[in-house]
Amino acid sequence: MKTAFEPSADAGSRILILGTMPGERSLQLQQYYGHAGNHFWKIMFNILERPFSSNYAERKKLLTDHKIALWDVLQNCEGEGSSDNAIKNEIPNDFKTFYNQYKDIKTVFFASKKAEDFYNRYVIKSPVRSYHVLPSPSRANTWKTYDQKAKEWRIVLEHLK
Repeated sequence: MKTAFEPSADAGSRILILGTMPGERSLQLQQYYGHAGNHFWKIMFNILERPFSSNYAERKKLLTDHKIALWDVLQNCEGEGSSDNAIKNEIPNDFKTFYNQYKDIKTVFFASKKAEDFYNRYVIKSPVRSYHVLPSPSRANTWKTYDQKAKEWRIVLEHLK
């Protein structure tokens, strides 16, 4: 059974970015988007116009400085490898408690269509939040180039205001 991380959020969080479940490399490193080939951190530093850092504490600080929380839809699951398509026997995270704790989160971004699918299966979308699906930052998402992904992820900037 795989277990996801605690949310990376604080009282100032206004935006939530949701993945499905950490991949194998992320679980080994105990870091969100830990696989060096994943574009997530490169995209975030790019769109927030900051010099890229491989230091995990600096990466998390970049998000909290911009009022962005990070979490996964699933708390636990089974499955071989890192593919979202291999996920089975999933258990969702407790979003009721999360949203009660972080009441100022009004915008949710799904870091893939699969993350949204799992969310829709287990959580009722609230009319007080807006929801957006972004292209997966995974290197396995070969349908879009890095530049195309980064361009679509720029929508996050519109919700930082």
